[in-house]
Amino acid sequence: MGHHPIKLSLSGSGLRSTPQRYALMAFLMEQEGHPTAAEIFEAVNRLDPRSSRATIYNNLRDLVQAGLVREVAAEGRAARFDARGTRHHHFICDRCGNVEDIDWYDVPRPVRSSLGKRVLRQCELILRGLCVKCAPRRASR
Repeated sequence: MGHHPIKLSLSGSGLRSTPQRYALMAFLMEQEGHPTAAEIFEAVNRLDPRSSRATIYNNLRDLVQAGLVREVAAEGRAARFDARGTRHHHFICDRCGNVEDIDWYDVPRPVRSSLGKRVLRQCELILRGLCVKCAPRRASR
């Protein structure tokens, strides 16, 4: 994504395009994988050392709240971040913690009575198991 679309997506979400926020979004949009906040901090600061750790974490929070970035949490591991613009699910490897994108398919909504007074915004899946790299190791044991 070029310079202008990033600025448009930020302003369209009510966020100012600061140099640090822009650098963070540009980095995330170039990623195939799902980096942690620490990995994002190190990569962004290699290019432009103006961002503090707090700035990166605060901007990630703002981008997640604005819906421009998704936070993928796996218990016991650092959260990972994803700026892929299309709807998709995730697969998390139990062994190595790798997070992979899974093509989107509609997930049945729960019956209304199971939600109580909760208001459902969206259903998405996080699939868990062994990735293609780790599955053969288990089979060979």
